[in-house]
Amino acid sequence: MARNKYPEITVEKILEVSQRLFLTKGYDNTTIQDIVDELGGLTRGAIYHHFKSKEEIMDALTNKMFRENNPFDTVKNQEDLNGLQKMKMAMSLNQSDKERVNLSLQAMPILKNPRILAGIIESNRQVLSPFWLELLTEGNKDGSIHTDYAKELSELIPLFDLWLTPSIYPATPEEIYHKFIFIKEIFDKMGLPLIDDEIMETVKKTLQNMGES
Repeated sequence: MARNKYPEITVEKILEVSQRLFLTKGYDNTTIQDIVDELGGLTRGAIYHHFKSKEEIMDALTNKMFRENNPFDTVKNQEDLNGLQKMKMAMSLNQSDKERVNLSLQAMPILKNPRILAGIIESNRQVLSPFWLELLTEGNKDGSIHTDYAKELSELIPLFDLWLTPSIYPATPEEIYHKFIFIKEIFDKMGLPLIDDEIMETVKKTLQNMGES
């Protein structure tokens, strides 16, 4: 068999098809064969050459989506914004990225696969926490926030995403909204007025859409 001269194109096609299937059928209901059937001539061997498992495809897909839509890269060089405003903008951009929200809320059977959960926690520690720490430090310097717990908050904030994920902690939209109120109070007391009325209104609309779907 001829060597594939463009493996990056094959990987991109696998991820594109997998993303569509995970979002439409759900991660659990999508098989490797489903992915093969949508790849137009590629075989199982072609998939396994690049990915050892469906879980590895999901890992690569979530990493790709974050790299392409990293809200921290977007806000980082916004010189007209202070640290707090950058954090709020990053939160808003992240929430408005519907495909990544859908993947994280619906597609990943996190509790059924500890490997996925471990990967998320490791990604939080290595990638998200340093981004948050950078913005928290900037906010303290420019006076937009006043907290003695920048490092602790940078590690805690990404973990709230797990707590707010219904597939891990089952909750109704109303219960999730109440969790946001709880998080808001914690942040306010820690000197981080991150969640304001505008963000709460965005959260409410997102949760209403979830309840209607």
